[in-house]
Amino acid sequence: MQIIIHPQYIHQENSILQLVAGFFVEGDLIVKGSRNTIKSNILGDEKVNIKFFDKPGLLKSIIYSFFRSTKAKRSFDYANYLLAHNIPTPFPIAYIENRNRFGLLGDSYYICQQIDYDFTIRELIHDPLFGERNVILEQFTAFTYKMHEGKVNFLDHSPGNTLVVKKDSGKYDFYLIDLNRMKFEDLSIEARMDNFKKMWLSKTMVKVVAKAYAKLSNQSEEKLHAILLEKTTQFKRKITKKKYLKRKIGKK
Repeated sequence: MQIIIHPQYIHQENSILQLVAGFFVEGDLIVKGSRNTIKSNILGDEKVNIKFFDKPGLLKSIIYSFFRSTKAKRSFDYANYLLAHNIPTPFPIAYIENRNRFGLLGDSYYICQQIDYDFTIRELIHDPLFGERNVILEQFTAFTYKMHEGKVNFLDHSPGNTLVVKKDSGKYDFYLIDLNRMKFEDLSIEARMDNFKKMWLSKTMVKVVAKAYAKLSNQSEEKLHAILLEKTTQFKRKITKKKYLKRKIGKK
C-alpha cells in the first residue's frame, strides 16, 4: 500500500486509513458505477468523499503501474494544481494505491473534502426556465475562461462535472470534479471553444457563452460564436449518430 496525504491532514493518517479499510461497510453511497464507487463519510469534524477505483485489467494495470499515473494520483495532483491556480475544486486530502508483490496496481482510493452544492451545470442545461440561467451561464463562462488562462484543458468538461454553490446577490461559485483527465497546455481560441462542446449547449446558450467569453478574451464575438456553434453542432451529431447505431445494432 502507498498512501500520500496532504500536509494539512498528515496528523489524521490513521483515521484516513480506517475510512478506507471500512469503505464497503460504512459511509453513504453517492455513486455506484461499474468500476468506480463514491461514498461520503466523516473525517474528524468534516464530511469527505472517498472515490474507489476498482482493480484495472492486466494491460491497464501494467500501464498505470509503470508508464502512467493512476487515476487516484492524477485526481490528487490535478486538484493541487487547480487550487494553486485559484481554480476551485474539492480540497485533496489523500490518495491510496494497493499493489501486488510485482508492483502491479490493484484498487486505489482518492479522498477529498465534500462540497455541499446546490446543483450542477446539468440541471441548468436541461431546464430553459432555470432561475438566473443566463447569469449563471455568464459566470460559468468566466470560470472556464480562468481555467483556460491557467493552461487547464479539462477533457471531461461536461455538465455533471461542475458543482455550483449559490452565494448572495446572484453570485455563484463553481467547483470542478472528476479530475483525472486533464492536459496542461496553452490553448488556442479554437481549442478553448472546443472545450465547451460536451456541455451540450443550445443555440441560445451558445450566444450567451460566446458573448461572455469575447468580453473576457478581447476576441470577436462573431468569431467565437461561429467556432463554438460549429464545435457544439459537430459533437451533438457525433453523439446522436453513435446512439442511433447502438440502437440499430441492438435490434439485430
